[in-house]
Amino acid sequence: MRKDYLAFFTSLFLSRLADQILLFMVPLVVFQTTNSASWAGLAFFVESLPRFLAFPLCGALCDKYSPIRILHGSQIYRALLCVLAMVFYEVVGGIAWLVVLSALCGVLTTQGIMAREVLMPSIFQHYSYTKTLSYSQIADQTGLVLGPLVAALVLEVWAWHWVVLWIAGLFLLADLSMLVWQRFSRITLPVFEQHKDIWLQPLRIAFGHIRNVAELKKIIALAIGVNLIVGVTLATSAAMVIGEYGAGKDDYAGLQAAGAVTTILILFFLARVELPLRVLGLIGYSLIAIGAFISALSPNLIGYVVGFLLIVGFDKMFNVYMRTIRQRVIPPQDFGKTVGAITLLNNMSQPLAGLLVALLATSLGTQQVILSLAVLTTLLGVVTLWWFAKQRCPHPNSIVETD
Repeated sequence: MRKDYLAFFTSLFLSRLADQILLFMVPLVVFQTTNSASWAGLAFFVESLPRFLAFPLCGALCDKYSPIRILHGSQIYRALLCVLAMVFYEVVGGIAWLVVLSALCGVLTTQGIMAREVLMPSIFQHYSYTKTLSYSQIADQTGLVLGPLVAALVLEVWAWHWVVLWIAGLFLLADLSMLVWQRFSRITLPVFEQHKDIWLQPLRIAFGHIRNVAELKKIIALAIGVNLIVGVTLATSAAMVIGEYGAGKDDYAGLQAAGAVTTILILFFLARVELPLRVLGLIGYSLIAIGAFISALSPNLIGYVVGFLLIVGFDKMFNVYMRTIRQRVIPPQDFGKTVGAITLLNNMSQPLAGLLVALLATSLGTQQVILSLAVLTTLLGVVTLWWFAKQRCPHPNSIVETD
């Protein structure tokens, strides 16, 4: 692999690793402190909502300003916030600083994600976009899934506030890798004329594309269903493994390691084997829904592990399908703002799932909440595919005029 590609993927990995350690720590530390799945779900809702609300604005900024410069700022400011949060913790105390830190870093994470999304088509022009996504997802997913594993391990050694300082160091290393990438890279980014307004006009343009392009509406509806399952899994995995099944943190760390291996194997397969996009989407969505049913109905930890691995592994297969379609149908000059709006719509179901856990886990039980969302996701997928198939096929009684 070329040195500039290696540096770019290293930066992506380190940034995602740091972000996921922080994201994972919040519900775990809250659950360990309060012994309540409801409070853990509420903490996940509070930390995840701002990162999703920020997508439209962050996308518009990446169309208007240099995404490289924005990416540097994202990583430097996250490191600074980690240090400031720990200063306030030492002065005031309490775990609320961890939740606030994760919420603020989430917004900057969104800015970094959007900057990389805009950069990638220009960096890897001689690769197919599906292959590019697969390789980038390997780096991203390795950090995504190893984050909880690393967090679980380091929390055995250090208190959570010391771990936050290590997270700041990871963000700085990610930015250093970006500087190395810039030194070896020789890309020229396309520049498009943009409106001065970064609020309403970008949203009008983005939602105009969403309204007029049927493929975008379809992938948004399907992604909402997928993220209901991903959100409830993120919000409840600690409570399920440690609370419901009585396992220890070592078992939880092992689950995260198994998730990492499963996901990376699937992504390597996608990087090597060309599958039709429709097949990618159908397999990914179906196995995520099946995994949710298995997780909800399993009477033991082994069954939950099977369901968990299906969810985290095939989430990225669906992600490759969705992002490939976006890149094909969205005009380059509107890519950032449109992807930002789409991502907001896609991912609002993740914090919603955390909120539902907070409201319903005590009265219904965590497994019943997961089962309800699995049913909802299945119905949403069936209705969406039926509706768009109906729109694509003419009515059998319609008259087709010919010359």
